[in-house]
Amino acid sequence: MAVSGGVDSVVLLDVLMNRRRVAGVDPWGGANGQIIVAHFDHGIRPDSADDEQFVRQLAKAYGCEYRSTREELGAHASEELARTRRYQFLRAVCHEFGGTLVTAHHVGDIAETIAINVTRGTGWRGLAVMDNHQIMRPLLSVTKQEITGYANEHGLTWREDSTNASDKYLRNRIRQRFDDQDVVWQLAALRAQQVELKQQIDAAAQSLISQSPYSRYFFTHCGDKVAVELLRTVFIRETGSSPTPVVRRRVLHEIKVARPGATVPATDGVYLRFTKTHFIVDASSKVLS
Repeated sequence: MAVSGGVDSVVLLDVLMNRRRVAGVDPWGGANGQIIVAHFDHGIRPDSADDEQFVRQLAKAYGCEYRSTREELGAHASEELARTRRYQFLRAVCHEFGGTLVTAHHVGDIAETIAINVTRGTGWRGLAVMDNHQIMRPLLSVTKQEITGYANEHGLTWREDSTNASDKYLRNRIRQRFDDQDVVWQLAALRAQQVELKQQIDAAAQSLISQSPYSRYFFTHCGDKVAVELLRTVFIRETGSSPTPVVRRRVLHEIKVARPGATVPATDGVYLRFTKTHFIVDASSKVLS
């Protein structure tokens, strides 16, 4: 479980360890498991070492195995870099124990993440947030107010992140606009619909594309919007991750115009190799003959 020391993760840890319910939700869903507390110190704030000590003592008090690491990302590190490094660490801990990652995201985080994605122009998939089946998020139907109420009711203490009040970070600026809980719940309902649609689209994409090598004719004639979406499925299948829509549109252009025998870089370490009629997405030194 990812524990920052903030009220959200402190409450979820208490709920899981004491088999309590919050806002009528049973976070365990009838499951059992050993909790390993994992804390990532970004090294962004001068007082972040105090957070680590707080979480270390919290894990000890609950009798939990504990893992932590510190990186000196610095005060000017971006939110995206901090998030990327944090999840790399958390997934490494999961791998060490053969476990599943648990986070304390709540319904307000859904609204904030959707707003951030829309601001960044991430497209329709930016609405289907927090749908990674490899991450458990037991509190997605719980509000921040309910979490804080639980903490006060049970006499829990937590650490306040001093950067939460800063307008430097996009999430903080957006958070200030979500005082209307009706809007938050409306976004949560729309997110649920979008997740269902995403699953249907992903299934359709899998059924539409063949195995490698892929037909250039098919991707050239199925329509650009469809082709860019299907290329996402191709990249995930071949490399485990997908480049941005901007990169996929560039890739589609190469599919249309590249000469036979050409090798074109797609992303770092990933290349497209072309014959007259087909292409492969390749992260190795293989050549399509």
